[in-house]
Amino acid sequence: MKKVAVILIFLMIAPTFAFSQISTLEKNALVDLYKSTDGDNWNTSWNLNDAPHTWHGVTVENNTVTEINLSMNNLNGTLPSTVGDLKYVQHINLGFNKISGVIPAEITTITSLVTIQLFMNQIEGTLPSTIGNLKNLKELILFNNLISGNLPESLFNLKKLEILNISSNKLTGVISSNIKKLVNVKILSLFDNSMFGTLPIEIGNLTNLKELTLGNNLFEGEIPNELSKLTKLKTLLLDNNKFIGVINPSILNMSQLINFEYNSNSLEVGSSHTNKTTPITYNSLIPQ
Repeated sequence: MKKVAVILIFLMIAPTFAFSQISTLEKNALVDLYKSTDGDNWNTSWNLNDAPHTWHGVTVENNTVTEINLSMNNLNGTLPSTVGDLKYVQHINLGFNKISGVIPAEITTITSLVTIQLFMNQIEGTLPSTIGNLKNLKELILFNNLISGNLPESLFNLKKLEILNISSNKLTGVISSNIKKLVNVKILSLFDNSMFGTLPIEIGNLTNLKELTLGNNLFEGEIPNELSKLTKLKTLLLDNNKFIGVINPSILNMSQLINFEYNSNSLEVGSSHTNKTTPITYNSLIPQ
């Protein structure tokens, strides 16, 4: 009877033991993150003597780290290159912190990544040129940082991408015609940067778009009529650019369009509609 009791107890606690084990490589990567972002002064710190699955914001499944959520936790410092050793992590959320430095290129080796959220930090430098390696990425949310340079061409290889939000940074350059490859994108937000050039007609291929925010840039030329193909579009922000010409009425008449801003451009509106100029709210652009 005692044997049976011992076996039953073992079977009950065995999953806990298994759950708490991660590789030394992954644990070291987490410790590096802790140390490089001043973990002792986080709002909720880690006890490095405890098992990693007990650490705040760390999810462990099948003996691997699958999620890190340290949003609003006073991380202050840079992201270590060893973050690339978290080979099975699917979700990283480090938003609303004080992270500086660049996005390490090593993060683009984590092909399991589904979401990257680094918004509201002080990250600078350019986006890694190899970001297109993240074949499973659905959300790239980097708004309110200091990221500069062009959108790397490999970005347009992210065929599963649904949210691309790099608003309020220091991006320059044009929107490539290869934007047409992002066929699953629902939110495309490049608001408040220093991007320029004309809008490629290929944007019209993004028929799943619900929000297109390009205001506060240096875009010029005419608004392509192909935007009228975006029949799911609810928000279209084009204000504070250098657009010219006439906006095709078919764009304003899109049935789903609720929020439309175009002021401070040299544009004429080819429609008498006024119900599209309601004030824009940004709630839907911020991850919940």
